[in-house]
Amino acid sequence: MLYQIFETQRSLMEPFADFAQAASKLYAQHNSPLGQNPMAQRVSAGYDLLYRLGKDYEKPQFGIHSVEVKGHEIAIHERVEIDKPFCELRRFKRFTDDNETLEIIKGQPAVLIVAPLSGHYATLLRDTVRTMLKDHKVYITDWKNARLVPLSEGEFHLDDYVNYVQEFIRHLQSKYGNCHIMSVCQPTVPVLAAVSLMASRGETTPITMTMMGGPIDATKSPTAVNNLAMNKSFSWFENNVIYRVPDNFPGAGRRVYPGFLQHTGFVAMNPDRHLKSHYDYFKDLIKGDNSSVDSHRDFYDEYNAVLDMDADYYLETITTVFQEFKLVRGTWEVKNPQGQLELVRPQDIRTTALLTVEGELDDISGSGQTEAAHKLCSGIVRKAQHHLEAKGAGHYGIFSGRRWRDVVYPHVKSFILAHSKADNTGTAVAAKPKAATKKAAPAAKKTAAKPVAKKASASPK
Repeated sequence: MLYQIFETQRSLMEPFADFAQAASKLYAQHNSPLGQNPMAQRVSAGYDLLYRLGKDYEKPQFGIHSVEVKGHEIAIHERVEIDKPFCELRRFKRFTDDNETLEIIKGQPAVLIVAPLSGHYATLLRDTVRTMLKDHKVYITDWKNARLVPLSEGEFHLDDYVNYVQEFIRHLQSKYGNCHIMSVCQPTVPVLAAVSLMASRGETTPITMTMMGGPIDATKSPTAVNNLAMNKSFSWFENNVIYRVPDNFPGAGRRVYPGFLQHTGFVAMNPDRHLKSHYDYFKDLIKGDNSSVDSHRDFYDEYNAVLDMDADYYLETITTVFQEFKLVRGTWEVKNPQGQLELVRPQDIRTTALLTVEGELDDISGSGQTEAAHKLCSGIVRKAQHHLEAKGAGHYGIFSGRRWRDVVYPHVKSFILAHSKADNTGTAVAAKPKAATKKAAPAAKKTAAKPVAKKASASPK
């Protein structure tokens, strides 16, 4: 019933939001009679703020059309390589007519970025993708809004998430021989499960795993997010946050955890910060500070765009990750596409190097939660395990913004480069760089050596 009430409210607000947008533009026109009013700029700013508070936020676009590689601008073509009922595997293919640059990008490693399915769209990782494209072939999981998936497509479980990841890994392996995998936040758990199951079956596993700010072991330094999931029963979640999609969507009747509830939870974590941000936006509009205005709009266009999650997937994630801690306790069994249960055994991973990244000020995945992967992956040799704590970085700072680009990414790049070739015991062997990158490769390796190696020795506890 709550979902229907929300949709009714949204529909009623839509014409008022449109009116506020039109009024804002009218008062902003200096040549119009309304624009001659001494208070016109303030009135325009007020209507603009009302519009943004009341508008409906749709799925954003990645909008990455080009990146610079070795001083050359190369074009980006975004396309879907695999279309699953609940997810698209999206590729950002790079094009250039410069032969030297073409040889460079052809030899760069392929990376599968597994985006979170936790309320926001994969475009939240736009900065991650744009930065990675300079030195890698980049693919990303683009999860679909469950309210747009018809009931005829069936249910979506946590096991399906794990199986999707394995299928995508095999797809990249079929094209490039092997690949690297990076997971940000929530997917660290299913990605570790996917690679573990592949290792247990004797399949080729990715060359490296980079895990960033995820709840591998949610018992360590629990945050407000963890506490909510831990302190409420399964039945509480099922009875209080699960609703059926209204009739005006393709997924009508599907049981989901609505995106608007997740968004409410996000805002409730830091209400003062959001209130101040909106007030600052109002003042920036009056001052004509277009740079700050655009930054605010870009952030909230992304932050306010949310998606629904299938109820089975959401409830199983709560139980598996935050209540029964099945991964760290060694009790997690995943149903494969053939319907058989397989035990998740991270200790079977041997030929995949592991990098974990945590933000010093992360208030979503607490300190030590991601680093716990090292203890679980006991089969990986010590020198192929690395950990980085990004000083001064919050949760979003480890994959977006200045700290991601200046602090975290150099380590990720060096880690992937150093392990681009590995023998079947998991011992890292530095890749032999091509002539065009002969000078850059050793320098990158040196950059990461000191801080990463120092933490690596202490990772397994």
